[in-house]
Amino acid sequence: MKQSPHRSPQAAHKAQRASRKPQRQVPEARPRPTGAVAARTRLGDRWHSWLGHHREMAVEALRRFFSAPLASGMTALVIAIALALPAALQLGLLNFQRAVAGWDGQPQISVFLHKDARDTAVQSFAGELRADPAVAEVTYISPEEALREFQQASGLGDALTGLGANPLPAVLLVRPRDTASDRLEALAGQLRDSALTDAVVLDMAWVQRLAQLTELGRRLSAGLALLLALGVLLVVVNTIRLHIESRREEILVVKLVGGTDAFVRRPFLYSGLCYGVAGGLLAWLLVSGGAALLSGPVSALASSYDSGYALRGPGFSYLLALTGGAALLGLLGAWVAVARHIKAIEPR
Repeated sequence: MKQSPHRSPQAAHKAQRASRKPQRQVPEARPRPTGAVAARTRLGDRWHSWLGHHREMAVEALRRFFSAPLASGMTALVIAIALALPAALQLGLLNFQRAVAGWDGQPQISVFLHKDARDTAVQSFAGELRADPAVAEVTYISPEEALREFQQASGLGDALTGLGANPLPAVLLVRPRDTASDRLEALAGQLRDSALTDAVVLDMAWVQRLAQLTELGRRLSAGLALLLALGVLLVVVNTIRLHIESRREEILVVKLVGGTDAFVRRPFLYSGLCYGVAGGLLAWLLVSGGAALLSGPVSALASSYDSGYALRGPGFSYLLALTGGAALLGLLGAWVAVARHIKAIEPR
């Protein structure tokens, strides 16, 4: 091989060694497959997609709710009236219990003492009762005071004046702390065991009537709440059924492209939730307005009896209870409607 006049012997030697090395072949590019390709979606992407669709459906449900304010408002008002009736009854029952708790006619035990009981022994016995933790108050009525009260109450003052001696004994009026029936009976039995006691009278009739009235109100409120909750469910079911029928073509298209029942169900569930929340808020406003209208007459009636009682309206707890309960009823009604009617819409 002839060397170039311009190339040094070292450069020529390197070029000769490079020409002897085997050339590396570049692999040919594989053709990309055509058609559908299976891809694996990460769990985080699925979570973000699920949250995004929920957010989108919630906004869409609110938009549809306010796009027809008259129809939506009438449905929410029907739900509010159905919820306001048992809520008002429950609030009235709570106010009745508050009024009775502050009433002066709390249960008391009348302890009639022996005629020959000494005043020092009676005062000592009354002091022991006042120290008893089961007793709230003890009032001593002397025989003279008892005679005067009887004369004023019966109108037989002239007839009693002719009596040579006072026939009435001294009385201790004991007001217990606990008004439970078993505790009252136990305290009355303890008072009967005293040597100074001649008779013990415990008037349980009005206590039992009060307990029966309270229980009657509770059961009536619970029964009315169950019936009207069923009415709210029927209203929501019928409303969501109309929504499903009006969007039948849209549901068919979604199912044709592979949409699942959960995907189709989601916007209707948010619509039922919107109706429930709106109905609960309106129900709280109705109960609050009724309490505000009645607070003035109730305060005037209480002041005529020298009482500072005031009607208590529904507070924040009532707002949470009504709104949360109505939201659950709306969601349940929408679920029932969708589960019943969505499977009947299938593409052919």
